[in-house]
Amino acid sequence: MGIKELGLAAQNIAIIGCGPGGLASALFLARQGHAVTLFERFSQPKPLGSGLLIQPSGQQILQSLDLLHEIKQRASPVHQLNGISVHNNRRALDMRYKHTRNPVSALGIHRASLFQVLMDAVEEMGIPIVVNSKLVGVKEMDSTIQPVFVGDIAGEPFDLLIDASGARSPLATGRVRRLSYGAFWATVDIPADHSVMPNALDQRYLYARKMAGIMPAGINPATGNQGAAIFWSEKPENADYVIKAGIESFRDEFCKLWPEAEPFVAQIGSMDDLTMAVYGHRTGRAESSKRLYHVGDSWHCTSPQLGQGANMALIDASALATAMEDAVDLNYLSRRYRRSRSFHIKLYQTLSVMFTPLYQSNGRFLPLIRDLTIHYFARWPLVRGFITRTVSGVLGLKPIR
Repeated sequence: MGIKELGLAAQNIAIIGCGPGGLASALFLARQGHAVTLFERFSQPKPLGSGLLIQPSGQQILQSLDLLHEIKQRASPVHQLNGISVHNNRRALDMRYKHTRNPVSALGIHRASLFQVLMDAVEEMGIPIVVNSKLVGVKEMDSTIQPVFVGDIAGEPFDLLIDASGARSPLATGRVRRLSYGAFWATVDIPADHSVMPNALDQRYLYARKMAGIMPAGINPATGNQGAAIFWSEKPENADYVIKAGIESFRDEFCKLWPEAEPFVAQIGSMDDLTMAVYGHRTGRAESSKRLYHVGDSWHCTSPQLGQGANMALIDASALATAMEDAVDLNYLSRRYRRSRSFHIKLYQTLSVMFTPLYQSNGRFLPLIRDLTIHYFARWPLVRGFITRTVSGVLGLKPIR
C-alpha cells in the first residue's frame, strides 16, 4: 500500500508491543481503516506490574475508544492523594480531584484489567497478533519498513512501524539515566477491617529515603475481590538484600513506617509475591524516520509517578491516530505528531525531574522543603489548582479529539 497524491491511503502498519500504548494505537488505526498487525515478544501477550491510576487525561482516551464504561466496572474511584511524613506528622502529599473546573476522579485499576479490556477490543476487531517476536532492529527502504526479530528473522515489509515496545526498546533514542529508586509492588485484597484512607492513594514517608503506599486497584484478578496495590520504595542495588532478608523482615519494615498497613501487608505470603520495578529517565524523539514512530516509553520514560506512563502512552496513541487522520503525506504526519505531543511530554518530563527527588532521595533538606510547602500552602486555591491539573495529566495538554 502506498501514498495518495493528495493524502495518505490506508496504510499497512506494524505495531511492536501489546502494552496500553500499542493496543490503543492498534484500535485507533484499525478503526480508521488501516491494516494493523501487532507483534509481541512473549509467547502470550500479558501485562507487567500491579496497579496504576488512570488519570482524567487517560480516561478521555478510553472514552473516545468507547471502553471507559468497561474500565470503570473493573476499577475503583480514587478521589484524592494523601501522604504523611512520619518524622514530623506533616502533610507531604495533599490533592483532591474535586479541585478542578470539571472534577473527574482518577481510577485505580490493576494493569491486568486495563490490558484485558484493551485486548478484548483488539480481538473483537480481529487484529492479528504475532507472538514470540522480540524486535532487535528495522530495515528501512524508500517505500517500506521491515521489522527484524531475534535470530535475524525479518518480518514482512510495512508502510509504517509504530514502536510501543517500552523503555528498553532497541529503537529508542535519547540517553537513559537510571533513577536511584525503584519499588517493590504487590496486589492484595482490601481487608474487611482497616483504618487506611478509603478511595485514596495513601502514602507514608521517612524523609524521602523510605516510602510506603497503598492504592485501590479495582478487581484483584487473582481473587475477584476488591484489591489494592501496595508498594515500597527501594534502591535497585538493595533489592537482593531485601529479598534475602525475607518476607517477615519486609513486613516488619513496612509496618514500622506505617503500622495501620498491617492488614494489607500481612497478606503477602512470600517475597515471590512482590515484583521489583526499576525505572529510568529518557526523552527521545517522536519519530526516528518518516516510517518509524514511537509511542509511550519508547519515546519518553521517567519515574511512573501516579500512573503517568500509561496515561501518556494512551495520549500518544490518540495523537498519532489524529495525525494520521489529518496527514496529506508522511512529512506532514511527522510534524503533526511531534508538535501535538512535544510540549506536554517535555513539561511532564521536566516536572518529574523536579519533583521525584522530593519523594525519593537520600537527603533531608528537600523533604523538609516539601513538607513545609505542602503542609502550609497546598490548600491555597492557586496552588491546589496547579497540583490537581498536574496530577490529572491535563496541564499543558492540547484538546483531545
